Amino acid sequence: MQSDSHEKKPPVEPPANLDAAAEAPSYILATGPAARPRRTLKYDDSFIVLDSHGDVGASMGGPDGLFHADTRHLSRLELSLNEFQPLLLGSNISDDNAILTVDLTNPDLFFDKRFILAKDTVHILRTAFLWRGVAYQRVGLRNYGARRLVVRLSFAFDSDFADLFEVRGLRREKRGVIFREAIAPDRVALTYQGLDGKLRHTNLTFAPVPKTLDVASASYAVDLMPGRTRSIFLTVDCNPVGDPRPLQLFRGVRAARRELKAATPDATTVETSNQIFNEVLCRSMADLHMLTTDTPEGRYPYAGTPWYSTTFGRDGLITAMQMLWIDPGVARGVLKRLAAYQAKTTDPEADAQPGKILHEMRSGEMAALHEIPFGLYYGGVDSTPLFVLLAGLYFERTGDAETLAELWPSIESALQWIDGSGDPDRDGFIEYERAGPQGLLNQGWKDSHDAIFHSDGSIAKGPIALCEVQGYVFAAKRAIARYARWTGQEVYSGRLELEAKRLAERFESAYWCADLQTYALALDGAKKPCRVRTSNAGQVLFTGIASAERAAHVAKDLLGPQFFSGWGIRTVASGQSRYNPMSYHNGSIWPHDNSLIALGFARYNQQTAVERVFTALFEAASYMEFRRLPELFCGLQRAQGRGPTLYPVACSPQAWASATPFALLAASLGLEFDPQAGEIRMRNPHLPASLDEVVLRRLRLGQASLDVKIRRHKGDVSVEVLESRGAVQLAILHAR
Repeated sequence: MQSDSHEKKPPVEPPANLDAAAEAPSYILATGPAARPRRTLKYDDSFIVLDSHGDVGASMGGPDGLFHADTRHLSRLELSLNEFQPLLLGSNISDDNAILTVDLTNPDLFFDKRFILAKDTVHILRTAFLWRGVAYQRVGLRNYGARRLVVRLSFAFDSDFADLFEVRGLRREKRGVIFREAIAPDRVALTYQGLDGKLRHTNLTFAPVPKTLDVASASYAVDLMPGRTRSIFLTVDCNPVGDPRPLQLFRGVRAARRELKAATPDATTVETSNQIFNEVLCRSMADLHMLTTDTPEGRYPYAGTPWYSTTFGRDGLITAMQMLWIDPGVARGVLKRLAAYQAKTTDPEADAQPGKILHEMRSGEMAALHEIPFGLYYGGVDSTPLFVLLAGLYFERTGDAETLAELWPSIESALQWIDGSGDPDRDGFIEYERAGPQGLLNQGWKDSHDAIFHSDGSIAKGPIALCEVQGYVFAAKRAIARYARWTGQEVYSGRLELEAKRLAERFESAYWCADLQTYALALDGAKKPCRVRTSNAGQVLFTGIASAERAAHVAKDLLGPQFFSGWGIRTVASGQSRYNPMSYHNGSIWPHDNSLIALGFARYNQQTAVERVFTALFEAASYMEFRRLPELFCGLQRAQGRGPTLYPVACSPQAWASATPFALLAASLGLEFDPQAGEIRMRNPHLPASLDEVVLRRLRLGQASLDVKIRRHKGDVSVEVLESRGAVQLAILHAR
């Protein structure tokens, strides 16, 4: 048995010029380009990041590893043939994101300066799959030569058991101890004794039994006759329980696909006349299925890999809103899980107050030791109003009174926080300021340390009242007022409606900047507006708090050349202080932000504006690998013949980016649902020029559903019901 003590083994620290050391937990290092493209597989609380060769940790620049519950259980897995790296032929993720398939071959091989094997003689098919905390690999070798071959196939492996935040770049002065032991001729056990007192295990099992095996490598002498194939299997099991699991890769694949199909039996399907857009939709749905995790409370879309593969309040809530029309079951799972973790007490270190909705949860060693505050962390000012808003929208979409009744105590508690602790100075606007030194400095969706600033570039000092968050409160109170009226709570409903109306009046007075023709980014602690042109004003439109006249001015500004890059709307307009198209929040393009803005445009009958955003993001996705929209990309101006510029450490896939194409479709079609009337509505439906036809199958309302075909005719559309099942009608409404 070998053991390693890992005290004082720091990775590279974040740059010294960060404004606050406490911001480091949210900073993601980018120390250099990835030498090989990365591929990601995920299943529930586990995910694996491999490179294009199927290796882990063999090339610089990527967050490689097999991760489970915020701990890296495998930091190296490198395949070699006769001590050489194989040559890459191709690497592909299956359409459903279940399997990574890598085609490799041998390079020209020499021994004692003698040429012994020509390249491209041995085909190596490497298959990777992840299921229930176990990473599977099959390596198949086929001899295409004319003579018998004996080749040496080797695996080098290791685990550093790093906390995810260490992988992101945080320094730790002390770590636990790693033990390595070959416990059988085919098996190695790696164990980490953490400083939190917890044991974390990784078992590697090989089949057939390797020729040699030690705590860091396994090797085979593979005898290949001409035209014959040999297979080698490897499983890497995170925290195994009981006897090791059998090597059943292909049975596991079939079982996982059955689980996936069973998880979403009622979701609407979409097919269009544009094959590339169909590929975008298929990849988006596959990514959402992969990111969605079964929790005790229901299905929950984890925010994204590699950095955010966990429960995030804001991300889950917005993703559920984007997907509400196509799969309302996502919203039900999100609401129930967040209600289960709603704060009950005040905890300054966790930014928790009674009624507040969770921002983030983590289960790694650093969270357990409070080296980071994110075990259960509530430092998000927007999760609570978004929770109330989603609850109201979910009822309007489904009529599911049973779920709303179950959630009602949490909804009331959230509203009490909004009107109480969320508004400590009682000025009618909810605001944030971190309570503990480790908490996030900024607590809206733009949570970078420098994201909230004044027109001269100076950082705004808190408490901060973000413009879009006031809109979330407005929309939340109106949505829940409608539910309260349905339940017979007329007085309570009227009170909420009045509160929303007065909030809108105060908002227009405090946030509108007449000279900029847009809404201020925020109010600072002195109630001074941050007079900066940002995309946050577009999310104001999503909530409906803006007057129609001012919404038109905001829409015009957002589609002007300083905001609209040709690939989408930037987070900050060019020419503003701190504008940087390569920054995380100050000039980049976020697909989910654009989708909410597009829904806002649709609310104010700006269908031409919806089409411009739809087309820009669709065309951006057409340039992306796998047709996958990432978390964000750079806001550089579109140039003829070139695709968008990628952001180096963007999560891909990211749930709310994956949900963006579906939200854009909803904005284009103006989809609305009325369960009480048994009616699905399309308000001012419109299709972009890239789509001649869209077919929606099993568009559900309760137990009923429709199949609908929408066709574009110059500036108009026709709508045809292909099939109707149950008591449901389709209504087409025009500009109000």
